[in-house]
Parts: sequence; structure tokens; C-alpha cells
Amino acid sequence: MSGLSRRGENLVAGAAVVVLTVLSLLAVGLLGTPAGPGPGGGPGGRPAAGCTVPALTGTQINVTLTNMGGPVMRPRNGMMGGAMRLRADRGTVTHGTVSFLVTNAGNISHEMVILPLPDNQVPGTRPVGPDGTIDESGSLGEVSASCSEGSGDGILPGTSGWVTLTLPPGRYELACNLPGHYEAGMYTQLTVT
Repeated sequence: MSGLSRRGENLVAGAAVVVLTVLSLLAVGLLGTPAGPGPGGGPGGRPAAGCTVPALTGTQINVTLTNMGGPVMRPRNGMMGGAMRLRADRGTVTHGTVSFLVTNAGNISHEMVILPLPDNQVPGTRPVGPDGTIDESGSLGEVSASCSEGSGDGILPGTSGWVTLTLPPGRYELACNLPGHYEAGMYTQLTVT
């Protein structure tokens, strides 16, 4: 078997690069970028799981809900799902129209409620009732519908939901209030100036 000339080796290598580039572009086009949730909620900035998100008004906050495998809490609630997190892509916004695009990157249902946070209260310290939830009195809104706006039965894994509100200046707590989720770490603070 004869070896390829230097020119032949370069042609084969160049062809391989072209083929791999085309395959990579096809994979990104079909599967999305591996960068994780972007401005649109899903991989590469697209809404998760084919959700069609309308044009959102005002300042947009992208929120990601996650959980890792394993036991969540004390055995009393019997839940599985692991440590949980609610992450917003910004912690401060200007008062006025604010849209929340909430993407569930976990493997169980989640939601997000927006609650006023008194000056003397720290996020994550609300009393939890025997049912594993916090009191939602005074809530300004929630995102708990898959591929839809506002309230529903929970944001399913791999989908997004959204809500647009007018927020006055103040401190707010964003929280998942499904049983056991708040205790497992699903809360963050938002400051509106």
C-alpha cells in the first residue's frame, strides 16, 4: 500500500474538516447550542421544548428552575428530586413593566411566585406550613403554566412559562411554592429600583 503524498494528505484533511463542520452545523441546527438557557429560555436562546413565547414587554428577567437527583428534604414529605435552585439572570431591575420568562431545566414540575419581601426579612426564611408550602398572601403574580402565561398546574420539565407585571420599587422574593421546593432552596431576591 502506497502512502499519500503531502498534497493528498492535505486534501483528505481539508475534506474531513469540511465534513465535520457541516455535521456540527446540522447538529446545532437540530439540537440547539450546548450553551444552556439563553435569552429565550431554552438552549441557544430558544424557548424550551418548542414553546412559542410571544414578544415580552418591558425588562425581561430569565429565570431557570433546576433540581438534581436524590432525596430533597427530610423524610416527612417523601419527595424525590434533589437539591433545587431558582436562578434569575439579574438581581436588580428598574421599576415598571417587567416580564419573567421561566424555564424548567429540572426533571420534575416547578413554578415561580413573586412575593413582596419586607425590609427586615431575608429570602428563604418564610415559615413553611405542614403541607410544605409558604403563605402566598400578597403575591403579585405567578408562572405555573407550561408554554403559557400565568397560572396553571406547574411548569413541566423542559418547558417555559411567562408573566408580565408592573412592579413598583421594592424588594421581592421569587420562589417555587410546590410542596417542599421552597425548603429545598428554590428562592431568590429581586430588587426593583
